[in-house]
Amino acid sequence: MSKKLSVGLLGATGLVGQRFVTLLENHPYFDVKVVAASKRSAGKTYFDTVKDRWKFESPMPEYIKNLVVKDIYEIDEICKQVDFVFCAVNMDKAEIKKIEEAYAKHETPVVSNNSAHRFTDDVPVVIPEVNADHLEIIHKQRERLGTKKGFIVAKPNCSIQSYVPAISSLLKYKPTKILACTYQAISGSGKTFKEMPEILDNVIPYIPGEEQKSEEEPLKVWGHIEGNKIVNTDATKITSQCIRVPVADGHLAAVFVSFAEKPSKEEILESFKSFKGKPQLLELPTAPAQFITYFEDDFRPQPKLDRELEKGMGVSVGRLREDSLFDYKFVCLSHNALRGAAGGALLTAELLYKEGYFD
Repeated sequence: MSKKLSVGLLGATGLVGQRFVTLLENHPYFDVKVVAASKRSAGKTYFDTVKDRWKFESPMPEYIKNLVVKDIYEIDEICKQVDFVFCAVNMDKAEIKKIEEAYAKHETPVVSNNSAHRFTDDVPVVIPEVNADHLEIIHKQRERLGTKKGFIVAKPNCSIQSYVPAISSLLKYKPTKILACTYQAISGSGKTFKEMPEILDNVIPYIPGEEQKSEEEPLKVWGHIEGNKIVNTDATKITSQCIRVPVADGHLAAVFVSFAEKPSKEEILESFKSFKGKPQLLELPTAPAQFITYFEDDFRPQPKLDRELEKGMGVSVGRLREDSLFDYKFVCLSHNALRGAAGGALLTAELLYKEGYFD
């Protein structure tokens, strides 16, 4: 496939939707043709809808300003204009499941930033460098949906993408138990400091739903296809705590891990350095050239210094050392709004494009 595809953005006016708008400007594979949001935004231009709540310091791209926002429930009309959609709506989970499946049944593939379908058996939850092979279940999902082209692929929770890539590079050593404590930026809640004054000079020790996602989603990412479903791995157990901290962007994770076959520190560092996947092999536009970067400096990685690594699509690791209870401990960092949200979904779409799933 060489032609550019027409894309729709569902939930285009929210924080993640706005991030999609910035990332898709002049994209080599995709052109945004439709922006959609709730009924209250429909009928106005994107500029008029978003101008007073544009989240970024960089100006709104010109290409998007005059597109008229559609109601996300105008499914027939939207599907006639696009080849696939990104979904980043902020709605009740049950309603999101219905609307994503409705688009798929209208023969329009859905690349979802939402959690609604992450535990649907035949919906792959993809970190492109880690489990691109899970896309193979799409043909089984199409059989269930009764579609020829339509399907749903989900991006995993933003917080797990700080530490799952690092541990994925070590799967050959058979990790058995993991403790991951994540320190999550406020943009993960869709807010800025202006919109979340309660976080200033403060730490909030609970983020609803995050710990379940952190403990369960990696098991699906590391799982395998069995018939018409993806089966979670049972080789690893994870426990986590998720904490909101006064950082704009960037989720940090403190990770403790034990292995069935304990590697040396040198073997771990080499695994971090050499780990790559299909996005690097295919040289996808959004793919980081170096997926995992290790810092020898004990004071790194830091969100403010390192979240933009590889244009926000790289993962950074530091402070690797042996532990008295687990085999090793280290810290990880990823940009939650880029690698963890819109950028991760865009990279997944680029992989789907190159692998022919949009044909």
